[in-house]
Amino acid sequence: MEAGVEAPGRGSMGKKKTFVLYPSLGVGHLIPMVELAKHLLRRGHGALIAVVDPPDADPASAAAVARLAAANPAIAFRLLPAPASPDAGAHPVKRSHDTLALANPALRDLLHSLPAVHALLLDMFCVDALDVAAELGVPAYFFFASAAGDLAVFLNLPYLYPTLPSFREMGRTLVRCPGMPPIRALDMVITMQDKESDQTKVRLYQFKRIPEGSGVLVNSFDWLEPRALKALRDGVCVPGRPTPRVYCIGPLVNNGRKGGESGETHECLAWLDTQPERSVVFLCFGSKGAFSAAQLQEIARGLESSGHRFLWAVRSPPEEGDRYPEPDLERLLPAGFLERTKGRGMVVKNWVPQAEVVQHEAVGAFVTHCGWNSALEAIMSGLPMICWPLYAEQGMNKVFMVEEMKIAVEMQGYEELVSAEEVEAKVRLVMETEEGKVLRERLAVAREKALEATKEGGSSEVALAEFLRDLEKKSSYGGGERP
Repeated sequence: MEAGVEAPGRGSMGKKKTFVLYPSLGVGHLIPMVELAKHLLRRGHGALIAVVDPPDADPASAAAVARLAAANPAIAFRLLPAPASPDAGAHPVKRSHDTLALANPALRDLLHSLPAVHALLLDMFCVDALDVAAELGVPAYFFFASAAGDLAVFLNLPYLYPTLPSFREMGRTLVRCPGMPPIRALDMVITMQDKESDQTKVRLYQFKRIPEGSGVLVNSFDWLEPRALKALRDGVCVPGRPTPRVYCIGPLVNNGRKGGESGETHECLAWLDTQPERSVVFLCFGSKGAFSAAQLQEIARGLESSGHRFLWAVRSPPEEGDRYPEPDLERLLPAGFLERTKGRGMVVKNWVPQAEVVQHEAVGAFVTHCGWNSALEAIMSGLPMICWPLYAEQGMNKVFMVEEMKIAVEMQGYEELVSAEEVEAKVRLVMETEEGKVLRERLAVAREKALEATKEGGSSEVALAEFLRDLEKKSSYGGGERP
């Protein structure tokens, strides 16, 4: 699955370099790495993505790798066979960590086999690959696909969390990390709510090793996160040791090329073509974003009573996902809902081409789970957001997006059950009120600043050039060639 490299473009910074990109398990970690590889290719460098392939891999992940490889022939993809975690009953976070550690020999063999490796670019959870990089003398950097604010908090947690009770015991009590806004304990990383759990211990181990890297490339831009970047620059996040240099090189997002990989237009895009400009509320919650049957009913009632047009991606409730991979909309939604909202609303089962939808001129608001990639796509489209965090670090992202960046509003009650009245109220706020107008204006500014950052001479282009210059100074693997 290898192909040539595009001709050198802007910012290629002299000699062509070869980068090996190493994502963690799961599609959500692979997609940002693909965007980074495309970014490097456009600047004349070579990129190979090494994908760990354990025997217990999710079939959907394997299919996604194949789709991404077919859609990006200029990027080399290599599957690394790895044993499954020996602890089959462990939490998925621990199993994933075990598998990545067990993949080190395969990664070492791959690096040995390549004629040139100038740097290894690691996912935030691939910390044990630092040992392979050190053994071979390959500079290792992290690519952090979330917000710089998340990075600032994560780097501090190995030092802060041992002094606190479990987050789940703290509830709404504020957690204060140096240089960052206070965050309710219940909004901290979902997998770290129990301080004594295996998954928390794994995450603290991973976060503590990130400073061992030569630096961190972050999928964000300077204008968006000045507070977090100041905390990282000032060294307050990592007590007693140097903080790695941070390079904000984003936003790196899917350009939403119409038609997708198959060349066919999804039915929802054809429907959007018939809707007025900025009139549709788009609800989409990521690949794991499933709600209970009761919550689906509340969302439906709220959308109906709002009177606004909507496009809603619905998955089967978590308790039904194994039995009903495709949701039974007639059964899950209120009786007659689909018929009553026909024309002004569209409900799609499971998946929509989000990158294309958020760029569509008919979309006027985005109800999102606050995955960082989704937030960046909305920023690049100037699209106001309604935050409904569900898992991972999304509760933290919500705090940054609502309180710091001021690019979103919060859906109240997401910790338990959001009422139909709240859904209606937030949709109306964004679509009808003066506050919604101010939010749209703020997003228009954010979009302009994002475009400026990625232009020649912009902050993200300058940061990438500085990264490449710093890399030149490091001892690469045989000067980039195999000894």
